[in-house]
Amino acid sequence: MSEDKNTVPASAFSKITFFEEGDPNENPWVAGAPKAEVIAVQAYDAAWPVLYQRLSQEIRDALGNKALMIAHVGSTAVLGLPAKPVIDIDVLVADPEHEQDYVPALNALGYELSIRERSWYQHRMLRQEEPRVNLHVFGPDCPEHMRHILFRDWLSTHPDDLRRYAQAKMQATQAVGTVQDYNQRKQAVVRDIYRKIFESQGLLPASSDA
Repeated sequence: MSEDKNTVPASAFSKITFFEEGDPNENPWVAGAPKAEVIAVQAYDAAWPVLYQRLSQEIRDALGNKALMIAHVGSTAVLGLPAKPVIDIDVLVADPEHEQDYVPALNALGYELSIRERSWYQHRMLRQEEPRVNLHVFGPDCPEHMRHILFRDWLSTHPDDLRRYAQAKMQATQAVGTVQDYNQRKQAVVRDIYRKIFESQGLLPASSDA
């Protein structure tokens, strides 16, 4: 199993800059939509990467070579970035449709399959409550996973954009009731940072303000 990398395979160049939306008529909730939860962003906690290391080792042990890659993504993966206290983990498998290859083993660790989005990168999400974890399953060379890695690594090396994103996150928590609302309110800043990342990678022509 390989570790996460910040490189983009040449085969994905034509796909990574296009944000697929999925089928709006698809019901992604495996056991019904979750209850509303308080959207609370807190200061960076040095315990987050330590917790990830323990969780990732448990996942490696449970899945063996069926886990092609395991990566710490999302805001808790970026040193110094405020975040919701939820560890986001990407796991790549040969075929997410073959849920029997990974769901039972992850169930045994305390994860429950919460989301199944066949129309959006074959995405599955398994949720664990204690500690709070969102485990995202994708297939090989998935553009969404590669964007996660690029975004994480960019923020880790570009302090101005880290501060900008941190401010957007704090503003997005105001008067929101769902994670979807929270994500929508910070989307403009996220997409603009992605634009800068894509330009730096030569995936888009440089804009005049770059």
